Amino acid sequence: MKYRKLIRILAAVMVVAALCCVPALAAGAGDVAAAVESTWKGAATQIKTVVEKVVFPALDMVLAIAFFTKLGMAYFDYRKHGQFEWTGPVILFACLVFTLTAPTYIWSIIGI
Repeated sequence: MKYRKLIRILAAVMVVAALCCVPALAAGAGDVAAAVESTWKGAATQIKTVVEKVVFPALDMVLAIAFFTKLGMAYFDYRKHGQFEWTGPVILFACLVFTLTAPTYIWSIIGI
């Protein structure tokens, strides 16, 4: 009884999935590479805008918060133990500098 119910549910899911799927066909002679290239060229400027205005600032904010938090924790550890641990703040600072300067050169690497 359980197996029949499971098979019915799976069959219903498969039918819904088949009805919701849209075939993606390349126009003309079926040149898929040309279709992908034309789609990429059309979306490249939008992707670049979103990455520059949303992704990089969000990464910068997270890394800046993590850097100053780690720097404060390292200072309190220094006050407690007398030895300053540089590794964490230096790595976070390097990542922060990388993400702050990345928009100036990342697009020439990718080719946009």
